[in-house]
Amino acid sequence: MYTQGFGVLLILFLCSIIFALSTILISWIVNPKAPNPLKNTPYESGMNPFGEAHIKFDVKFYLYALLFILFDIEAMFLFPWAASFVNLGLLGLFEMFIFIAILFLGLVYAWRRKALDWQ
Repeated sequence: MYTQGFGVLLILFLCSIIFALSTILISWIVNPKAPNPLKNTPYESGMNPFGEAHIKFDVKFYLYALLFILFDIEAMFLFPWAASFVNLGLLGLFEMFIFIAILFLGLVYAWRRKALDWQ
């Protein structure tokens, strides 16, 4: 009855929810509940904390992270395409050229905006 269609997906979803909730519940039950001032201090390599906790980061670090994610997603789409290249034919090749061209335009845009300059 539940072995076809979305039944398997529903069972998998329910099992994952039950597993996540049960691990949270078990960790809450078995954790030691003995708070003391040493446990409540922030941990920084065994050193006493110093300075502000909220510091400003340069926006370029976020740009590097976004560019990394962009090209990581590109690699994620290139591997399945390469694995099924024979079955896709000429249309699949043309679509991948369009995909790579769009990503290349993004790289050129980031390069011209000097988002890749490390300073």
